[in-house]
Amino acid sequence: MSTLSGSHALVTGGGRGIGRAIAASLAKAGVTVTIMGRHLATLNEVVAAGDAHHAVAADVSDQGALSAAIAEAAKRQPIDILVANAGAAESAPFGRSDAALFRRMMDVNFMGVVYATQAVLPDMVARKRGRIVAIASTAGLKGYAYVSAYAAAKHAVVGLVRSLALEVAKSGVTVNAVCPGFTETDLLAGSIDNIMSKTGRSREQAVAELAKHNPQGRLVTPAEVADAVLFLCGAGASSITGQSIAVAGGEI
Repeated sequence: MSTLSGSHALVTGGGRGIGRAIAASLAKAGVTVTIMGRHLATLNEVVAAGDAHHAVAADVSDQGALSAAIAEAAKRQPIDILVANAGAAESAPFGRSDAALFRRMMDVNFMGVVYATQAVLPDMVARKRGRIVAIASTAGLKGYAYVSAYAAAKHAVVGLVRSLALEVAKSGVTVNAVCPGFTETDLLAGSIDNIMSKTGRSREQAVAELAKHNPQGRLVTPAEVADAVLFLCGAGASSITGQSIAVAGGEI
């Protein structure tokens, strides 16, 4: 793709946090952006704020609903960029992580990427152009205690990216993952609350507990993750595929 302007991007989980930052970054680059999430009212607020152009509602773990929403978006304009960002995190010791917890983490964090990619890839290959970027995590590149199900799902995303990139290497479609470290989002706020409730630490202490993983001693910002995605979507990244790029201050 020689230019991003005029392209159509679909961003799952685009209503807040990293997804919204990615949508806004792409929109500023001249991309027509459709965001997807479970709550249409939240998505419409993002559109009204100018951070995206269109919104479709679907749960990424529901293949039928997801496929229908993507088909609706593609009728407006073929999808050139997929950013599979939607995700969820739950923490628990492995001994208390039952099968249902593992299924929830796999359904949202991994199968959601699979379903979205299956829905957009055939047309991308037929048109010989496309960018697929999965938002994984540093948990897809290393382990963390008490999030074995989440880490397993994110490792699966990284494996998918590496394998699929090889399958479509000659098609004009690139497939990459961006792996943020602990990032200032609503999702992280839940982890902070969990640390506070279980340890009695203050919010400042809880944030410091997470930030210590980053050698820069801070949390990553959603805008920094969005910048990495924007680069991977551009013409200058045409030879970059099958990669898992950590945005984590040197943690990886």
